[in-house]
Amino acid sequence: MKNLLMFVVAALLAGTAHAQKVAAAQVPAAAKDTFKAKFPTVKTVAWEREGEAFEAGFTQNGKTMSAVITSAGVLQETETDIKAAQLPAAVRATLARDYKAYQVKEAATIVKADGSTVYEAEVSKGGKAQDVLFTADGKVAPK
Repeated sequence: MKNLLMFVVAALLAGTAHAQKVAAAQVPAAAKDTFKAKFPTVKTVAWEREGEAFEAGFTQNGKTMSAVITSAGVLQETETDIKAAQLPAAVRATLARDYKAYQVKEAATIVKADGSTVYEAEVSKGGKAQDVLFTADGKVAPK
């Protein structure tokens, strides 16, 4: 019984640590309506649960993107994948200086609901990956 309880707790914790794919039917109408209003030309969407919000993954104008939308339909952020070489020069300089032992696996531009922009770099070292956010001037930004 103790092992079963430990397994259930571990499974619950693991489920909250990563996004979980969900069917479009499980996404609240308000979130889907906001997505359709913001991205009317997008036809194919993959939905995931991101904590209390929902993340829509899609392609628009040849770019891989995602949008995080609350259950109430509030757009929290939009993320667009970019090449690491497209990160601002100050971000690339910080990566070269402070993360020189890491490999940049992915990069993205994130536009927050308030209109501010941050840059995300997924860095990897020894098989462990982490996301680091930066402001345009190369400073590490809070998550």
